[in-house]
Amino acid sequence: METQLEQNNFTNVIENNSNVLLDFYAEWCGPCQTLLPTIHKLADELKDEVIIQKVNVDKHQEFAAKFGIRNIPTLIFFKDGQATDRHTGLITERNLRDKINSLK
Repeated sequence: METQLEQNNFTNVIENNSNVLLDFYAEWCGPCQTLLPTIHKLADELKDEVIIQKVNVDKHQEFAAKFGIRNIPTLIFFKDGQATDRHTGLITERNLRDKINSLK
């Protein structure tokens, strides 16, 4: 999950998987680090249902700009290649789980 993919790989993940969650973050972002354990837990638990990828906005500025990322953390949910929902800021594990479940 920690692997940094290039922009076209992120696009491939979105286009080739039914349910995708992108977590736009930065190493220096406190709330991003707070959210990290929840993201890791759900990525592991739900790996058969949703692909969760982290996108470092410092390393992938152009890709982040494509989605209008202005604040982090921002989570964008994709269903069949289309962005269906987004959440900016901290989110509880329960609420995040509910949003992921709504993708199915």
